[in-house]
Amino acid sequence: MPKGPTKRRPQTRARLLEAAMDAFAEAGFGATSIDEICRRAGYTTGAYYSNFSSKDELFFALFDEHAAQALDRLVSKVAGLADGNLTPEEIAGILADLSPEERRWYLVSTEFTLYAMRNPEAAGLLADHDARARAELVRILTAYLTRMGRESAVDLDLLARLIIAIREGALLQSLVEPDALPTGTLEAAFLPTLLRSLFHA
Repeated sequence: MPKGPTKRRPQTRARLLEAAMDAFAEAGFGATSIDEICRRAGYTTGAYYSNFSSKDELFFALFDEHAAQALDRLVSKVAGLADGNLTPEEIAGILADLSPEERRWYLVSTEFTLYAMRNPEAAGLLADHDARARAELVRILTAYLTRMGRESAVDLDLLARLIIAIREGALLQSLVEPDALPTGTLEAAFLPTLLRSLFHA
């Protein structure tokens, strides 16, 4: 039978991740110390290092968790539509739909990306995690096209990169000018036309 600390480890890890997310969003990745994360979570640094070897590793745990949740939402929304024959407008609406946590995640991930741009090792790891999330998006797009009896006129990995770039760039502008550009505005206006030009029967 597992000992107490082993059974508690998932809870410890979850509390550390939650505390780190709060701290990174409030003060920034660079300004947040491991001691501060532990203080917020109510654990010692020993508990921290039994779960994560560094602050970078903790960020990537947050990254994978966020990516999995975002992709799960995408799959659920597609599956929840009565008609599986999605229109470009419906696809654009699904891609533009953001969770309440997206603003916090954008703050955290953008700062880490800037840090990674100055740190080749972190950049390589970020690229690996990006690639895994993108591969899952490609899998979802492939399944959709197969169901629709269509194919893409472009490489789907490049298309996934473009969709992510549009989504993140549009979100940045909406976060800076929320009244002038509500979230989802650019995606709803331009993604349908883009998708029509890239998917063909």
